[in-house]
Amino acid sequence: MGEFALELNDDQKTVRDWIHGFAADVMRPAAAEWDEREEFPWPVVREAARIGLYSLDFYAQQFLDPTGLGVPLTLEELFWGDAGLGLAIAGTGLAAISVFTNGTDEQIGTWVPQMYGDANDVKIAAFCSSEPDAGSDVAAMRTRAVYDGAKDEWVLNGVKTWATNGGIADVHVVVAVVDPALGARGHASFVVPPGTPGLAQGQKFKKHGIRASHTAEVVLRDVRVPGHCLLGGKEKLDERLARARERAAGGGERGGNAAMATFEASRPAVGAQAVGIARAAYEVALDYARTRVQFGRPIIDNQGVAFQLADMRTRIDAARLLVWRASWMASAGRPFTAAEGSMSKLFAGETAKKVTAQAMQILGGNGYTREYPVERMHRDAAIYTIFEGTSEIQRLVIARTLSGMPIR
Repeated sequence: MGEFALELNDDQKTVRDWIHGFAADVMRPAAAEWDEREEFPWPVVREAARIGLYSLDFYAQQFLDPTGLGVPLTLEELFWGDAGLGLAIAGTGLAAISVFTNGTDEQIGTWVPQMYGDANDVKIAAFCSSEPDAGSDVAAMRTRAVYDGAKDEWVLNGVKTWATNGGIADVHVVVAVVDPALGARGHASFVVPPGTPGLAQGQKFKKHGIRASHTAEVVLRDVRVPGHCLLGGKEKLDERLARARERAAGGGERGGNAAMATFEASRPAVGAQAVGIARAAYEVALDYARTRVQFGRPIIDNQGVAFQLADMRTRIDAARLLVWRASWMASAGRPFTAAEGSMSKLFAGETAKKVTAQAMQILGGNGYTREYPVERMHRDAAIYTIFEGTSEIQRLVIARTLSGMPIR
């Protein structure tokens, strides 16, 4: 277990600077084009794979960093480059985290490498949890998984929505209901292997921001997957369901599920993405304020502008500290006794939205045009108070954790 520290070691600095170079040289020049095209940026992802940035080995190294800072450092730099391209590169990670969180060692070894492929044959993965009528309310999930004991197969039926890489992914991880009577405790996660019949892409969404990232519905019609595709295995699931039924019979609460476990593990990482966007917008605004001359002096000489920049930088640094603390706690096995993961995502997401708006204001009319990147950054930042738990849900999680109430 690493000690919490704010000083990066030489290896971390080297990796950070390497990713920053990729973000500056490859991502930023391509960002506006892929935002306009609203297509998955395969050339950028393949270039990331070619240099080893999009690879299982690299992300495993960062995930296993004993300080917990490997992943947030990586994501901050990628999303400093561009959020849409960054999510195209990082989107597979949510499915991988789901397998790491809920799967057996054998399942991790089997499926996670197939999510990334290699530099010569790049693969991507999708995590499918939200549904048209079940977003924040995961207990309202309707996608069903029914066990066919005669064939040792699970049969999945339902519609998933807001799935990053949904339908175009090689490997899909799908959260489904196995026991409707147990509410959120009656869920399980399943790997749907490449080429499985019955899985199809539904509507592809045209989005306000992060437009280089592919977001779509995933339709499941009698999708049959082998028994070994149930993450964690059937024995473990049966034990968990039996405990949940006992608690339900005794009037116990029914909180916690496979999807929530994945989101809780990933919230500081999402916070790090938001920090990257905010930092990028702040840097553009600072540079503009130093060089833009009005009334015979740079606009940063005006207190109204200077104080905004001071507040922007302060919020960004505070958000990063919350992300680093939560990331370190998760890596060190410290429990989130005050929902520190949700705190980091909440504050960083709100910071990205606020800072990008302030950056647009500082740039004035220029900030509203696509000639400058802050307009795109502002659109990209808007999702960070919505996805992976809205700001309102994060506040609910924090409040319930502090009060000792169950999180359903």
